[in-house]
Amino acid sequence: MPTMADVARSAGVSVATVSHVLNETRPVLAHTRQAVLDAIDELGYTPNTLARSLVTSRTRSIGLAVSAISNPYFTEILQGVEAGALEHGYGLLLADPHDDPVHERKAVQLLHERRVDGMIVAPSADPRELVSYLRRHDVPTVFLDRVVDSPGDDSPRFDQVCADSAAPTADLVTHLAGLGHRRIALVAGRPGLSTTRERIHGYRYGLAAAGFPYDERLVVHGDSESIGGQRATATLLSLPLPPTALVTANNVMTLGALRALSERGLSVPDDMALCCFDDFDWADLFTPRLTAVAQPGKEIGAQAVRLLLERLAVPDRPARTVRLACTFVHRTSCGCPGGPERSAEPERGIVP
Repeated sequence: MPTMADVARSAGVSVATVSHVLNETRPVLAHTRQAVLDAIDELGYTPNTLARSLVTSRTRSIGLAVSAISNPYFTEILQGVEAGALEHGYGLLLADPHDDPVHERKAVQLLHERRVDGMIVAPSADPRELVSYLRRHDVPTVFLDRVVDSPGDDSPRFDQVCADSAAPTADLVTHLAGLGHRRIALVAGRPGLSTTRERIHGYRYGLAAAGFPYDERLVVHGDSESIGGQRATATLLSLPLPPTALVTANNVMTLGALRALSERGLSVPDDMALCCFDDFDWADLFTPRLTAVAQPGKEIGAQAVRLLLERLAVPDRPARTVRLACTFVHRTSCGCPGGPERSAEPERGIVP
């Protein structure tokens, strides 16, 4: 295989100049740079990243550990991470922790052993082993989608990026209340996840803002899965006084809820009004079209890469948590006769 020295001879420059062109470590005259690029193209030279990593202690790779990769929302996040990484010359190594704390720690350890420069992780409901490993080995890490509470000690904290969950959920509740519903239920996500806690908080705040009492029987966990959403909805429908409106806390649980309603012969929104957290490409293909909160998945992924690169550049800078706004997508499953496809501004409540 051609070497860097071969490229240098062909371009009539030094090996150091070829290195500066490849690594952008020093400005090179335009005609010299072009001569090097032409020689690389002619010879078919490919940089030896393994050899370079031995010198720089950097592999220009990022480890991404995200569960439920088949979920359209996490697919959007993956697209954002990949685009951001490629833009800055980084590759991705991908692992699925399956939302299991033990598997999560093992998956992250395997990525770390492959000498990734840093990690982007969507933590499980119990990330204690994960956090312990990352701290012990001082791995630059950004948590995305789900935040991890700071322990309040002197241990290193982590950068985090996620969507706002509480206020948009409150907006869904108050929207349904404004349509005349008094018994509004929530199919909540997996217990322990920060997104689950925040959406329950937003649900309760929305009820309070509408002047309704909180009824714990109207909150059933669907464990962030389709089958769980189906079971949770069936439980709600079996109540002596079932709800007339339903908020589902993620997209796959929405599918499960629709399946449960169909099995009972109930239609949306005539028999049950429905609003969901997470928009997805085919949400407007359902009959009726689904009113939803859209999360900025691609931007969450891109922001996670930016935070990680900032951390790699300045390892001791203060940790940051970035929350991005969601958008209320007004369709017809809520019971409205119609409306704008997407509001110009998200409906926002103030949730303490």
